[in-house]
Amino acid sequence: MPKYQRGKIMERNNLYPIFLKAKSLNVLIIGGGYVAEEKLRFLLKSSPDACVTLVSPMFREGTVSLAKKAKADLIKSKYKKKFLKGKHIVVATTNRPKVNMKVYKHCRAKSILVNVADNPPLCDFYMGGIVTKGNVKLAISTNGKSPTTAKRLRQFFEDVIPENVDDLVKNLNEYRKTIKGDFEKKVETLNEFTKGLIEKKES
Repeated sequence: MPKYQRGKIMERNNLYPIFLKAKSLNVLIIGGGYVAEEKLRFLLKSSPDACVTLVSPMFREGTVSLAKKAKADLIKSKYKKKFLKGKHIVVATTNRPKVNMKVYKHCRAKSILVNVADNPPLCDFYMGGIVTKGNVKLAISTNGKSPTTAKRLRQFFEDVIPENVDDLVKNLNEYRKTIKGDFEKKVETLNEFTKGLIEKKES
């Protein structure tokens, strides 16, 4: 059901968030310009062990340097359909709409998840803002409407979430191992134990 705010229908974000093990997936970035470097940097910041290949007739110096550090593969070539073989996720960043559309259609035909930079209708997924504090990771999405807002929210939560939240997670994990009973009992016990972590302020 749509929500209303002051007589207006509020849009709803229907995206389903998941956390991928990028180390066990093959990611292809098509393009070698600034946007490709930005996407690569964003991916590696969150998943430094990601398995990445970049394809482009040219690469910026910064992209080459970043790729070497991450042991990403660089292929100097124009886009060809054969480069999709064995890939699970594709990000198209070229400045040629026809090439990006070709990539999108090829990926859809092969059921490969694809993201065409700065073109929401041609995206199966978005690369939103991400906050990482040890084992804790928070993903932020604006449904492709405003990457800048996602960036600002990321900065906000990076400041708000305490650095020692990872210690809390580790301690709770150890405590969970000591709880007797089945899965349902463990969940019930942990829910009771952690309900005081977030307290609502009295108005």
